[in-house]
Amino acid sequence: MQNFDAAHLALPGIRELQPYQAGKPIEELERELGIKDIVKLASNENPLGVSPMVQQALADKVASLARYPDANGFYLKSALAERFGVSTAQITLGNGSNDVLELLARTYVSAEHEVIFSQHAFVVYPLVTRAIGATGIAVPALDYGHDLNAMAAAVTDKTRMIFVANPNNPTGTFLTADLLHEFLAKIPPHVLVVLDEAYYEYVPEHERAPSLQWIEKFPNLVVSRTFSKAYGLAGIRAGYAVSHPSVADYMNRIRQPFNMNELALTAAMAALQDDDFLARSIEVNRAGMLQLIAFCEAQNLPYIPSHGNFLTIEVGPDAAALYQKLLHKGVIVRPVAGYELPNHLRVSIGLPEENQAFINAMLAIAHDR
Repeated sequence: MQNFDAAHLALPGIRELQPYQAGKPIEELERELGIKDIVKLASNENPLGVSPMVQQALADKVASLARYPDANGFYLKSALAERFGVSTAQITLGNGSNDVLELLARTYVSAEHEVIFSQHAFVVYPLVTRAIGATGIAVPALDYGHDLNAMAAAVTDKTRMIFVANPNNPTGTFLTADLLHEFLAKIPPHVLVVLDEAYYEYVPEHERAPSLQWIEKFPNLVVSRTFSKAYGLAGIRAGYAVSHPSVADYMNRIRQPFNMNELALTAAMAALQDDDFLARSIEVNRAGMLQLIAFCEAQNLPYIPSHGNFLTIEVGPDAAALYQKLLHKGVIVRPVAGYELPNHLRVSIGLPEENQAFINAMLAIAHDR
């Protein structure tokens, strides 16, 4: 037998990576501990599930799945363009917004370049940077969020891309429109700024930045969004980027022709039309956030104020042990030690009874001590 060494064959950037760790699935916990009626508050999913309008659209589409999807996503692009006041030439569709983030990196960044992102920011940013062999520059966080002045100061001739998550995951921190606009004005045109707005819909309307309208003034700005959160389509994988048409043109040259499947295209189209479901999702999240904040304040638990659909809570140096204790009580949350937050747990906002299940479990564990 030949001496085969897959590690030697893999590219250096790939050898350094660790696989992305998703939130523990309900089914896995059921197998491990034999627990039923599990509450999952680990993956920032929409607790309302899938809207009835989307469910009907998917049911109507099943009979035609033997056909390939529209490789260019004409109807979804048209709907997005109409909804947000952009042109279809500015839109790149993806298998979730993670897909468009990777497309951007593969299109514009090489091993000779640097990519800037914040400490405590979404793990996909350093992941895609290392995968292509580029140098990642992690700028220390400011109050758990992005230090935009320090990020702008870190730009060099080698910098090709900056990732900014707003709101940020996993901390929920938020940058105002004024701060973002001031930051964009400082960034030279050889650097693409990727504004990741996966949690955009949860931000109160009066606080949202007009980011898509800024692209005309800042053609090096790319905005990514997703249907996985407020629209309730995490399992279908649908996302998109809006950019200057020339940026989108080059991204689409390497995009897989069918990277968004027929069910994803159909679901996203229907989700865009269901304004009532989106409004209910935002309201459930608002109420659930207040529910968790009230608990934290009553128990003197520090938390990071959040504009997302989750709350990151400081529980102390026993965070890993507390996570395990919660699992044994049938509640799945998200440890964030991998984000350099070893004393915190991230808790997704669920339905009122799901939030209460987390609260009850926390109180029971505290009582057992």
